[in-house]
This record gives sequence, structure tokens and C-alpha cells, in this order.
Amino acid sequence: MATIPFFVISPNTLLALIGLVRGPKRVQPPDPDVIRALKVDVVIPAYNESNTIALCLASLMRQTMRPHTVTLIDDGSSDDTADIAEAFAAVNDFPMRVIRRAHSIGKTPGLKRESRERDGDVEFILDGDTILESEDYLEKVVGHLYRVPGIASACGVIYPLRDRDRFAMSQTDGIQRLKQVRPQTVLLPHRPFWRRVAKAISNFDREVLYNFMQNFIYTGEQNLFGSIMNPVGCAVAYRREYLKELFDRFEPKFGDDMTSSEDIFFGFIFIAQGYHNTQVQGVFARSDEPEVQKIPRQLLLWSSAWLQSAYYFPELLLSPFTAIKRWFHERRSARESEKRRIVDGYRQPFGIAFAKLYGRPAGWMTLMAILEKVAFPVILLYLVIIKAWMPLGLTVLAEVLLYIVIIALFSKERRLEFIVKGVVATPIRYSRLVFDIVTIGNFIMDLISGRHRWRK
Repeated sequence: MATIPFFVISPNTLLALIGLVRGPKRVQPPDPDVIRALKVDVVIPAYNESNTIALCLASLMRQTMRPHTVTLIDDGSSDDTADIAEAFAAVNDFPMRVIRRAHSIGKTPGLKRESRERDGDVEFILDGDTILESEDYLEKVVGHLYRVPGIASACGVIYPLRDRDRFAMSQTDGIQRLKQVRPQTVLLPHRPFWRRVAKAISNFDREVLYNFMQNFIYTGEQNLFGSIMNPVGCAVAYRREYLKELFDRFEPKFGDDMTSSEDIFFGFIFIAQGYHNTQVQGVFARSDEPEVQKIPRQLLLWSSAWLQSAYYFPELLLSPFTAIKRWFHERRSARESEKRRIVDGYRQPFGIAFAKLYGRPAGWMTLMAILEKVAFPVILLYLVIIKAWMPLGLTVLAEVLLYIVIIALFSKERRLEFIVKGVVATPIRYSRLVFDIVTIGNFIMDLISGRHRWRK
């Protein structure tokens, strides 16, 4: 979620409001006969996930849609992640291939290899630290992925993984069978008190943030553009042919150095190609979040990947400046679009060549986000330097009040809880400004030095 707005009073908030007021364009629903015929290859990247890998597999095993193949890629773990996975598969008669690497080489090479070697229609990426809370998660995201040809990725709604979620999944039959043959498997890790506090703070902050982003920002932007900027990469379905096309096109130039967060890079490419990244409301996954002291590194990876991707695809940043040119082109093409049998109100001509000439409507998200990332930290830092406490205080007060109103309106459940959490977590939210100032500095130094070996 690299485009997290620092202030709710922001350009992306305005875009989301416009989308929510306008509502979604018409896109045809999934065809059940098409969905039933699809082959889904599940790829599980894992690195030192011994406490969650069994829960991850248990959540996959109970899905209403049965995968065609399941591949676990153990990226040189120093714990017994692969052993636990193999034990779970054996005792539950769950077909799974396990790839063990001697050394960690990152997530991207495995995704590339599977996109080329598998023959399924869908490559579903499920991180080893993530559980599918909804039993129909796979079925729903795959169904939405194949509504129309222009959808390249689909994910559900993601929230932090809590101990109560671990416990609930540990009661399933698959885990109970594993415990009978491997009783030493730890699913609820014991943490010292200070680490429990650090974990609680992280989950507290992320839950309200993810609620705001996914129920408000993402929903509004998807209504407006038919796409979010990038899929939430811990539990996402890709059209395999589009993913393979991506690697075939960009591997000669980048190798495996496709920015410091592969899902953000994928999202930019898909939008530049004229495809959509969709989020499906109503199905949920939960991902194990880093403790609060480790969040800065994750924020650095996310924000760096966003800046790196924007650098590689300037045509998206410039899209708002070609809006009139694009509008005239779309007017000329309107008659042809009316003849199409497939209904897709967001349909764009495919190909990066079109983006270079006319931009993409979703490029508005890119430009607005970069304005927030660069301008907001600089302005606030300037106000602090000149000691303009009154304007700074009034701005913060107005922003917090608007944040509360939005949370109250768009939190469908546990409204009061999210309002309280949103207010309490405000200092953590603002602290991200500091990390993005560092990120921008690092990115500028990379450009000056020509160091582009950007990898997660």
C-alpha cells in the first residue's frame, strides 16, 4: 500500500470521493461456466515462515475452488518451514510440490519461473505468512479476474493476522491432523512482553489504516478508473498469460531487479498496458505484519518501489496532461466500442505504445500520489523549520476531524472502534512522513549514482 496518503486532505482523497459519488461503470459479471473450467496454479513464496505456513496451507485446503497445482518455494529458510509444509501435505493427502533453495534469491525469480513452466490460466500468489480467512476467497478473486479480458490481477481485502485468527485456524481438521504427527509444531509463538506490545501496536495501526485505504480510497478509485494502482501482493490472482508477457518483455532490461516490491511494479506495468488491477470486496485474507520497530524497513521498500516504478513509467505520471488528447481519441473510438460483445465500461486499448501517446486515465492516481509523497513532507518540514506552529496545528486538527468523519462513514462494522483507533494512531500515521523524506533522499542518490539494482 505504497500510495498511503499522509493527510486525508489530499488529491487522492478527492479522487476517491469523486469515484464514490459517481459509482462504478458497468462491467459484466463473471460467467460461472468459464470460472469452473479455469485451472489455477497456486504459488506460495515462503522465507522462515514456520509459525504460519501450516495455517496458510490449511486455509488453502478448505477453499471452495480446488487448485490445479500447488507449489511452495522455500527461499533458503533457516528454520523448518519446508519440513512443516511437507508434513502437512503428507498427513492431509494434499498434493503439493516443494522447491527448496539453498540460498535466498528473493520472490520474483520464483514467480517468473512458475509463470513460464505452469500451464494454468491463473497464477495465484499466496505468501507463506498469509491465511485466506474467507473460504470462497480463491473462487471470488478468480471469478472477478475473468469477468473481462482487461483484468490482469485481482485480490481481496487484506487485514493484519491476529493471534485469535491463528487460534481459529489451528482448530481446523487439517491442523489437528498435523499436530498428531508433528506435535512440536508451533502455531502461536511465544513472544517476550515487549515484542507482544510491538506486535499489538503494529496490528492496531495497520487495521485502521487498511480499513481506510481499502473501503474508502481503493473503492473510490476503482469506481473511477476500474483499477487500483497495484494489487495487494500477499494473496493475489494474476492472469498467467499477462504475467508471463510481463516477464518476457522486461526481464531482458531489468533481470530480476524489478524494484523493491514486485507487486507495485506489476501494477504499474498492467496499467500502462491498459489492464486493470481489481480488489474484490467481501472476501478477506490476513497477513502477518512486522512488529512496529520493523515497519520503517517495510515502508522504505514500498515507497521506494513506488518511486522506482514511477521513474520507469513516466507516461503514467504525464497522463493528466494528455487527458484532452485521450478524450478526442476515445470519442473517435466510441462506435467501435459499442459493437463489442463484452461489456467493460473501463476498456482501454492495450499496449504501452498507446500509453506513451495518450496516457491512461488511471495515471491520475500516479500523479496525485507523487504530489503527496514529495510535496507534503517538504511543506510540513518547512513549517516546522520556520516554527509556524499555528498553521501546522490548524492543519493537523482539520485533517484529523476529516479522517474521523470518513472512518465513521465508511467503516461498515465496528465503527466506534475504528474511530478511536484512527485518532490514537494519528502520531504513527504522521511519523511516516519522516520515513518518506528518507526514501526520497535515497531515491535521488540512486538516480545520481546510477544504482538501479532495485530488488526486494
